[in-house]
This record gives sequence, C-alpha cells and structure tokens, in this order.
Amino acid sequence: MSRWVVVKVGGGVAEDPVALGSIIEDLKDLVASGVKVALMHGGGPQATRLTGALGHETRMVGGRRVTDAPTLEVMKMVLGGQVATDMLSMCRKKGLRAVHVSGVADAVIVATKRPPRVVSGGGDAPVDFGFVGDIESVNTELIEGIGSLGVVPVMNSLGADADGEVLNINADIAATRLAVALQAEALFLLTGAPGVLKDPNDWDTRISKLSRGESAHYIQEGVIGGGMIPKLEESFNAIELGLGRIHILLAGTPGGIRKEWDAPGSVGTVLV
Repeated sequence: MSRWVVVKVGGGVAEDPVALGSIIEDLKDLVASGVKVALMHGGGPQATRLTGALGHETRMVGGRRVTDAPTLEVMKMVLGGQVATDMLSMCRKKGLRAVHVSGVADAVIVATKRPPRVVSGGGDAPVDFGFVGDIESVNTELIEGIGSLGVVPVMNSLGADADGEVLNINADIAATRLAVALQAEALFLLTGAPGVLKDPNDWDTRISKLSRGESAHYIQEGVIGGGMIPKLEESFNAIELGLGRIHILLAGTPGGIRKEWDAPGSVGTVLV
C-alpha cells in the first residue's frame, strides 16, 4: 500500500515565506524518500482581512467561522485564489512538483450544509453556521492519481453538496478526513505554537502527549480554547476511525516534520 502523509497549514503560515519555505523543504525530503504527501491549507487571516476590507463582519463561535453568503464569497476568493497561488509559488521556488486541487473538484469533498447545533465553547444554544459543510465523503481517486506521478496535491478545504453548492469546511476537519480516506501513516497539523500548550503564553508548557480524556478535561477547565478546540475534537474522531499518528507542531521549525516523525512528541504534541 502506498505510504501517505497529510500535512495541514493555516493561512498565517501560507503568507510567511520563511516558515512556508521550511515546510516545503521538509516535504521535498519526504517525497524523495518515497512518501506521498498531500498538503491541505486554510486561509483564516486572509479571509478575515478581506471580509473587513469589504465592510463585512467576521463572526467566530467556539473557534469556528460563521459563513454567511458574503463570507462564502470571500472564502472562494481566498482559498481558491490568493492562498492557493502563494502556496504553489513557494513550491515552484523550492523545486517541489505540486498542483492545486479544490475540494469542489471531481467530488473530492462531498458535504451537506450543517444544521444548527450546540458546539464546544459556543454556549448552550444551537449555532447556525450558515454555509458551512459537514463532510459526508472524501473521494481519493484524483488525489491518488496525482500522488502516483510524484506530484503533491495542494488542497483547499472548500467542498460541495450533491447539487454542487459550495460549502466552507474547517481545514483541520478536511485534513483529518482526507488522512483517514487515504489511510495515511501520519497527519501533521502545523500551527503557530509548538504543540498544545497549558499556557498559550508560555511555550515551555507544551504537552508532548495528549489523550482524548485529558483534552476534554483541559477544554472544560478553560486551559484549551479557541481554534484548538475543533482541531482536537476532529483529530480524536479521526483516531477512532483508524488514523494512528496525529501531530500538532510549530510551522516552520527546520526539520520539524522529520524530527516529529522519527520521535513522536519530541518537538510537538502527539495525540493518542
């Protein structure tokens, strides 16, 4: 069976040429060793800035973006255009063969519009997230074909329903579901911190290994909050579906992906 690794980077990393360049160098190393790599990107900071520039308000609930109609148009522009182009540009500079793939293409990500629901960190009332999708299936045929050519699929997290209506999907969720579908050996979630921290202002409080029970306790106590909540919840769901190795680590750490691959928990947080 082909060996796959899925790597997810946020929009903030995509616009940091030093961090992104370091990541692409790591991916070149993996590809050279015979591992197939899929790279999933978000675009949160870019979307927030463009939303404000257009005179709209960004609304977040429990670390999750509420996607009304104007916000959906912003996500199309950011994920399908700006961030995708920046990512491919860096791949080209570093000599990594890559092609951008939207989750809307060829039914790669099939989703349904999320009904209002209660979410962690969002209070007791159901939240209507607008044009946000819950993934029904991930079709890996196109991704497998690209990987077989030694090319890295650089993917955005937009999806569509059975009628082709576009839906915004959290990139961490899209990455974990893609990793499960590919039966990947590992998923790397690259962030702006060196893993999950007990104190977000103190990097020395990094948790090297984290279980689902410990994560739930930290969330309840308010130690873990914001966008880390959905990241962890979806990650542990993926582990239950058979994905064995999920790592959260600082984006742009020189050789960080390889170090964490060889020694889980050494430079990031490994979820168990």
